[in-house]
Amino acid sequence: MTDNHRSNRADHLHKSAIVIDTHCDTTQRLEQSGWDISKRQADGHLDLPRLREGGVSAVFFAVWAAGPLAPGEGARSARAQIKRIHKMVETHPDSLTAARTADDVESARRHGKIAVLIGIEGGYLIEDSLDVLEEYRDAGAAYMTLTHAFHTSWADSSGVHEDLAPRHGGLTAFGREVVIAMNRLAMMVDVSHVSDATFWHVLETTKAPVIATHSSCRAVSDHRRNLSDDMMRAIAETGGTVQINFAAAFIDETHPPIARVSNTNSLTDPRGGDRSAAHATPLSVLVDHFDHAMQTIGPDHVGIGSDFDGVPGLPVGMEDCSKLPALTAELLARGYCELDVSKVLGANVLRVMRRCVEVADSM
Repeated sequence: MTDNHRSNRADHLHKSAIVIDTHCDTTQRLEQSGWDISKRQADGHLDLPRLREGGVSAVFFAVWAAGPLAPGEGARSARAQIKRIHKMVETHPDSLTAARTADDVESARRHGKIAVLIGIEGGYLIEDSLDVLEEYRDAGAAYMTLTHAFHTSWADSSGVHEDLAPRHGGLTAFGREVVIAMNRLAMMVDVSHVSDATFWHVLETTKAPVIATHSSCRAVSDHRRNLSDDMMRAIAETGGTVQINFAAAFIDETHPPIARVSNTNSLTDPRGGDRSAAHATPLSVLVDHFDHAMQTIGPDHVGIGSDFDGVPGLPVGMEDCSKLPALTAELLARGYCELDVSKVLGANVLRVMRRCVEVADSM
């Protein structure tokens, strides 16, 4: 097969597939005066021109706030961010459309628009209230990440920059109530960022598929933010998916440790630390994580969770969302068939979303 034929095959597949990224932190950019998603930006990882170039069909905008927070501040911040996401969609109706369901994503694709979905990144944002959780779901949130970089009052975190001493030993009784409430709301339960103990408590509790929206493989890179093979197998057994994180610091064991320099999530001072740290992680390392996950749990349970605009370093050749077709080309080059690659690009997420609705309808 010639290089041109390989390239044409990859381009055709990528353009014909539904491509979904389950975790981007671009929401923080909406707070910046004058920032416009419709214009190509000189920095960052995501805007409309680059989404189009990357063949992206749907993207989840993460709602996140630095914490721990004073009472009431989490919900206040989350509501403001959700409002900004809706405003962004309303401002660009020819290009974007709000989505809550798998059908919405497919409808957006048919109409030539990019579906915008919402994820709540950090269970502390519900303020220990199931009513607030339901409010977020009503406002369009399709998943919630149970913790972020610190423990909540009801769930232990894995930590990001350092190991954390357990606070609860996993989920508390209320934490289990949160998981069941999410099942009832057809809201995907996201186990990225949780401690191992919390992870296993979630798996014991949930009645619906579980998703890790932006986590990679611990067997390839032994980082606290990644998942062990046993954890990935357990997610697959629920019918869920592991959405591979692109952050160089998480996927590349040779990457220098990133110091925690701030609790912000801006592009000039992102959560990951010093953006200027130079370390060239090759694209092949990222693809190794996809390859390992697909070999371990099968192509039905793997997807894309880039962490664009939330991390300081990405692999060479995957510098922003416009480069996503390179992932398709690399997976095909490793011998995966077009059907399996299309599942990884986005079809698997749609299946999980539909199954969560079925579970909710049965409860």
